[in-house]
Amino acid sequence: MDEPVRYARNGDVHVAYRVFGESDRGRDIVLIPGTISHVELLWEVPAYAHLIRRLTAFARVIVFDKPGQGLSDRVSQLTLEERISDVRAVMDAAGSTHATLYGWSEGGQMSMMFAATYPQRTSALILYGAYASLRHEPWLTEANFERFLEYLSTHWGEGALPRLYAPSVGSQTALVQWFAKIERASASPGSMLALFRANYETDVRQVLSTIQAPTLVLHRADDRVVRVAAGRYLAEHIPGARYRELPGSDHHVLDRETMDVLADEIQEFITGTRQRSEPDRVLATVMFSDIVGSAERAARLGDERWGELLRSYYEVTRKELTAFRGHEVDTAGDGLLATFDGPARAIRCACAVRDRVRQLGLDVRIGLHAGECELIGDKVSGIAVHIGARVASAAQPAEVVVSSTVKDLVAGSGIAFADRGTHVLKGVPGEWRLFTVR
Repeated sequence: MDEPVRYARNGDVHVAYRVFGESDRGRDIVLIPGTISHVELLWEVPAYAHLIRRLTAFARVIVFDKPGQGLSDRVSQLTLEERISDVRAVMDAAGSTHATLYGWSEGGQMSMMFAATYPQRTSALILYGAYASLRHEPWLTEANFERFLEYLSTHWGEGALPRLYAPSVGSQTALVQWFAKIERASASPGSMLALFRANYETDVRQVLSTIQAPTLVLHRADDRVVRVAAGRYLAEHIPGARYRELPGSDHHVLDRETMDVLADEIQEFITGTRQRSEPDRVLATVMFSDIVGSAERAARLGDERWGELLRSYYEVTRKELTAFRGHEVDTAGDGLLATFDGPARAIRCACAVRDRVRQLGLDVRIGLHAGECELIGDKVSGIAVHIGARVASAAQPAEVVVSSTVKDLVAGSGIAFADRGTHVLKGVPGEWRLFTVR
């Protein structure tokens, strides 16, 4: 997920975008966001990152920030006509002559308008949780809409959206904190209120009959924000549209399982198959270790002597990994990542490595965390790996530090710990309690 942020020009407005995947896939998908967007932060959310991985298995994926949000220029107001011009500008900058448009929620109106206006550039149209007109939906009276705006203005930047749009995960503190940061980075409360008022007035019902692209409409049966009748209306009025009703009440998709369902539907609609290349997921304990003061030591010893010492370090470490059934995943410089199928063995291996390499005159810092990891070939990925790296960065020289998850999993093993208190791990939501192995 390290693709650079680029900027497309639509007149004087700069539109931030990123491109994921390879052009040799032969297909482009433009993701048109709903309420908020941020081309960096939003796609770090695990569920959204998972969607990108699924879609790039068969297509090149283009994401962007609507002007007024995220990393795009701030603008005072935008008409629907100007918004679809932004989509065209992004496609031009990315070298995309035609693409499938996937618009969710508020992004659905932009997607439908673009498909009707530029049929030659629209390979297919996919809508999720979308609507033609909020103002004419019977459940959203003006009084209800004003109460909704009052809620947003009071709680914007506190994780308002997941609490309201995704009740099934809205109680997850870390996720809410993560989205609170995205809300603050995406737009100010005033600009969001202006956007919602503009959305409330926008009506694309007269456009639906002119859409020529093959269309798939996806909607949750019990969507609490945009009722299912809105999705059914789209499917009935877009010529030849295919309709798929999904279980659930969340409007905002923030769980991996539902993202997989959406990715399956999108892949089958575009390619005709559901050949998923989903990686295995396992519970594993990840261990990160690195040599303390390696740069200074290398400068003092010189390349040749440092290279010999580094080889000895890895030889010792690998012997311990073999003894404790660890699996070496990756090395970079003097750092090593390994996984274990048992947290107690991981701790004992870490302590053995620490003690053995001290005989070489080296000190290491080691961090351990346990969680669900994705196995992709010989590599591992996922938030658990990221947390493990941050735990290691909190360790002092010759220290083995573990997360509370690891400590709890080895209860009864006889391994003793000293409490290191709570820490904020860079890039990881919430506070984490860490412990030193005694």
